[in-house]
Amino acid sequence: MAVTIKKIKTQAELKSFIRFNHELYKGHPYAVPDFYEDLLDTFNPKKNAALEFCEADYFLAYNERGKIVGRVAAIINHKANTTWNVKQARFGWIDFIDDEEVSRALMNTVEDWGRERGMERIVGPLGFTDLDPEGMLIDGYDQLSTMSTIYNYPYYPKHIESAGYEKEIDWVERKIYIPSEEHKAGSDKYFKVADISAKRYNLHIRKFKNVKELKKDNYIHRIFDIVNTAYAPLFGYSKLNEQQINQYVDNYLPFVDLRLLSVVENEENQPIAMGVGMTSMSKALQKAKGKLFPFGWFHLAKTVFWKQSDIIDLLLVAVLPEYQSKGVHAIIFADMIPIAQKMGFKFAESNPQLETNEKAQNLWAYLNTEIHKQRRCYTKKLK
Repeated sequence: MAVTIKKIKTQAELKSFIRFNHELYKGHPYAVPDFYEDLLDTFNPKKNAALEFCEADYFLAYNERGKIVGRVAAIINHKANTTWNVKQARFGWIDFIDDEEVSRALMNTVEDWGRERGMERIVGPLGFTDLDPEGMLIDGYDQLSTMSTIYNYPYYPKHIESAGYEKEIDWVERKIYIPSEEHKAGSDKYFKVADISAKRYNLHIRKFKNVKELKKDNYIHRIFDIVNTAYAPLFGYSKLNEQQINQYVDNYLPFVDLRLLSVVENEENQPIAMGVGMTSMSKALQKAKGKLFPFGWFHLAKTVFWKQSDIIDLLLVAVLPEYQSKGVHAIIFADMIPIAQKMGFKFAESNPQLETNEKAQNLWAYLNTEIHKQRRCYTKKLK
């Protein structure tokens, strides 16, 4: 196959870049399409604060008939490179048909792009920041994806490895079953640990009645300060600035039921830990075909306000370092579990957690869980 790679220059080409994922996975039972309107903002420098410190170009692969057969984003996160003292370019938002000429042409383009900018390695799939989808699925192809993670066909890793890429690090995702009578003993341990931790360190749960209360006195930014501090040592993380926080709040807060937001405060009423979940939007996005308009909004609104999913997507769980390994996570889940039971959820989906993050892996010790997905970040040294 004759493959032509073109850098995106127009808004029409960007729209084609976004929708290629939907076309490639149309009707797939486990893939969740990219959220079209959200990605338009993600790639818009006027709306995505990460593009203040990230450099990026986007490429489409065409066959000899002019049909789109692949896509990839080439990214440099200068803030992350400075933080971690590396010279790395990233590949992200990669999709391609099952043809090695196509995948090789896309990866060669990213590699050449990185070399031209003095980079020494290529890593990915990664987005602009840690809160973008990252990691190529290497196990769990028969599991429903989430709106904030990547789904890909099983042939993807084979193509990437054939192009000379090796494992950099893996993430795992867990299915966490909401405790029933069968698992009451395990969940009861959470409540005991939570009670001990709360009394020993003078901690308590803070709940919010409405968004106005959450935003009062810039409280929501104080919650994200916990995320920035807790996630700072993790692979590739770069601190979220105020504009980025506002962006994520605007994107996700409309979908969050505040009952599923648990903030732990100390005796001075300062937030020291948080956990937040939302009803899964995966099925709704499939029905909406990844677009809000003209009718996709109905499926999303129906899930949020009328007929919620029986799955919780755990978006973020973060504890300040000085409170980690002190049972604080148990306070979060002891608050969430009865609420999830009352709301009728069957299980929660964890976001990807680094395999090397033992503290994160130990969060679920007393609950009935299973690792049902695994994803990988690949790397290749540029010669």
